[in-house]
Amino acid sequence: MPDASPIKWHLAHTTWFFEAVVVQPHHAAYRPFDERYGFLFNSYYESLGGRHPRAQRGLLTRPSRAEIVRYRAHVDEAVCELIDRVDAAGWAAVAPLLTLGLHHEQQHQELMLTDLKHLLSLNPLQPAAWPMPFEVGAAPSDLQADCRESDLTPTWRCHPSPVGGMPLRWLDCSGDMVRVGADPAEGFAVDHETPRHQALLTPHQIASRPVNCGDYLDFMRDGGYRQPSLWLSEGWAAVQAQGWRAPMYWGGLEEDRPHLFTLQGPRPLDPLEPVCHLSFFEACAYAEWAGARLPTEFEWEAAAQARRLDDTGEVWEWTRSAYDPYPGFRPMAGAVAEYNGKFMVGQQVLRGGSCATPPGHARPTYRNFFPPGARWQFSGLRLARDAR
Repeated sequence: MPDASPIKWHLAHTTWFFEAVVVQPHHAAYRPFDERYGFLFNSYYESLGGRHPRAQRGLLTRPSRAEIVRYRAHVDEAVCELIDRVDAAGWAAVAPLLTLGLHHEQQHQELMLTDLKHLLSLNPLQPAAWPMPFEVGAAPSDLQADCRESDLTPTWRCHPSPVGGMPLRWLDCSGDMVRVGADPAEGFAVDHETPRHQALLTPHQIASRPVNCGDYLDFMRDGGYRQPSLWLSEGWAAVQAQGWRAPMYWGGLEEDRPHLFTLQGPRPLDPLEPVCHLSFFEACAYAEWAGARLPTEFEWEAAAQARRLDDTGEVWEWTRSAYDPYPGFRPMAGAVAEYNGKFMVGQQVLRGGSCATPPGHARPTYRNFFPPGARWQFSGLRLARDAR
């Protein structure tokens, strides 16, 4: 689909980022591996030249994967040379860009998994990227043990873990001025997480855990996808136009044997695992049905900073906040000024992290963002409501 990219492209693009942003501006002796790669693997940086159309990335049968591996080795070697040669003054300019490049690659590690999952889901054979040692008919309680005991299981998780049957609790949050956003002096943050500033919260409650699949099944069985009164207008139009009747990758509903497609193939739905692959529209409709709402990103951040939320790393959680700049926002300098700021329209903020997020990459101030109709990410929701 137009929003997804092949694994091979992700491998080359993250390498191109280091080449174009870190090496070429600061390593005078560097010679490009292939001058044409800038056009092929630039994503959206207008200041760095033209680019191949995003929707046609899947048609790039060349260069081969082997050639891209050589490209990565070439650029890696140049990065190491730059680190060895640069003086103190140069390092002050290089180090922030190098750090940004590492975090950028972590972002694409997650995108590689979500894009691969979408690609495999379109195959009627429902192939697994990594095989699982169980059958679709296995009991959900057996699945986690099978995953732990198998040496075929990747070191990262292919699917959200069950939340252990914890009841949903409503956490009381007083109205107050809170400090939100990141202070770069306290650790890495990208520009759109800054500057740190004050936000006013009104009294509210926030759910202790994300909505799980069992909760969402109740919504579906109550006709949630058939009640236009629950939906935002654009969301209801998407339901009608795209035939949404369940979250993305759900199947077996007609036989009352719901299952999910995962990176390890189809598996039974566990009612205790967080529901994921929801659009913002579906998250809002569920919240309306539940007599609640989505939290704002600052309500979510304040509760996370206070360590009051459970299971914040299983699914990205949609918030009711539009992806807007913070007061006093200034983009990074140079080409990376295009990294975030120019996308601040028509997007919603998600908070938390997911089972596919690299360890250590997420943080309470992290602002993920996607268009409201996006479903192929590991995106779910947590409820909030105004104080009674």
